[in-house]
Amino acid sequence: MRPVNRRGTPVDPVPFLVVAAAGFLGCYSCGPIYLMEFGVGLPSALAVTTLVFFATTVLAYYRFVWTARPDLRSEIPAGLRLRRIVLAGLAIGGLFVLLSLPLY
Repeated sequence: MRPVNRRGTPVDPVPFLVVAAAGFLGCYSCGPIYLMEFGVGLPSALAVTTLVFFATTVLAYYRFVWTARPDLRSEIPAGLRLRRIVLAGLAIGGLFVLLSLPLY
C-alpha cells in the first residue's frame, strides 16, 4: 500500500523514509549524550530525544507525503538549487557548532 497525499494521489514513500531514518540516527546517536553532558538524567534525555524524533518524523511526513504534489515534477532552476545547497551547508555547520558546545 502506497501512502496518499491530502488529494488522494499516491506518493513515493522513499523520501519520507530516508528523512525519518536520518532523523532517528541523528537524534539517538547525539541526543542523549549531549543532554546528559548538560546534567539531564538519562530517562529525561531519552524522553526529550524521543520527542525531537517524533517532531522530525511528523514534519517529514507533512512535507514529503501529506503536501507532496507528484504531478508538478519539473526541473528546479540552478540558482534555487545553489541557494538550497548553501543554506543546507550553513544549517549543518550551525548544527556542528551547537553540538560542540559541551567541549568548551
